[in-house]
Amino acid sequence: MSTVDSASLLIDGPWEHRFVAANGARFHVAVAGPDDRDAPLVVLLHGIPEFWWAWRHQLPVLADAGYRVAAMDVRGTGGSDKPPQGYDVPTLAADVAGVIQSLGAADAVVVGSGTGGEIAWAMAGLHPERVRAVAPLAAPHPLDTRGHPRAAVRPSAVRRLAFVQLPSFPENALMAGDLVSRLLREWGGAPGWLDADAEATYRSAARVPFAAHSQMEQLRWLVRSMPRLDGRRYHAALEETRPLPVLQLHGGRDGLRPPSHAALSRDTAALVGPRYQFELLPSAGHYLAEEAPDRVNDLLLTWLRTVAPV
Repeated sequence: MSTVDSASLLIDGPWEHRFVAANGARFHVAVAGPDDRDAPLVVLLHGIPEFWWAWRHQLPVLADAGYRVAAMDVRGTGGSDKPPQGYDVPTLAADVAGVIQSLGAADAVVVGSGTGGEIAWAMAGLHPERVRAVAPLAAPHPLDTRGHPRAAVRPSAVRRLAFVQLPSFPENALMAGDLVSRLLREWGGAPGWLDADAEATYRSAARVPFAAHSQMEQLRWLVRSMPRLDGRRYHAALEETRPLPVLQLHGGRDGLRPPSHAALSRDTAALVGPRYQFELLPSAGHYLAEEAPDRVNDLLLTWLRTVAPV
């Protein structure tokens, strides 16, 4: 098994690759749009087992609409630093808050998919001064997940999440086995969405040194923190979330998070506030930005014009 240089993931396109310092680490972002700090900033956060490239369909579209867009490699993935610790959601949210500042913006609209959606929800509670709105994709609110942990995960995905808790085996399966392909196919839902090139690209990303371990640590924290003090502190902080605009998108064929428990519960909706919009994409799965890019782009642009007009 050969490793992969993270520089190979700086894929060319209508965007620019930059490295910025934040929260004691260095982060890679793919940036597009006007070089104008007055233009609204939109930060895009990928999920697992993806990296910034998951937003390749959104970057040029949002940029052409006049937004300054930054698709970020979250800590531990792609071209960003991969320290041995810091894969809890509060630290990941602090990373994003720092990147927003390093990009010269006072705040941003934060859009996240999967585990990136969990970070987007966290930004609203932990760093409200850095966000003007959030759009979680394929990510139920963490307070609802805590309240109904079994219902928030499809039975078919429970065994996969249990496997992730094992030491070393999941990392080996990501790097040398077929776990990347399995996650993409099992959690995705749109038939044929994963072509051979995309599959190969994501498998290569998992072979960047320390990337597989970092991504597994994110999933481990989400599960293991539930009964622990750090998890309780995190959820308590989310209970102080101030109301702000939210667009939540979810796939009807999501193989990880069932749509029946995706929308906000009554208690959480009261916390989030009245500027909440939920949209179900019936034929898409967990990787909405790639499985239904045109629909996601249309929904994002329509919503962005109301919360962050250009």
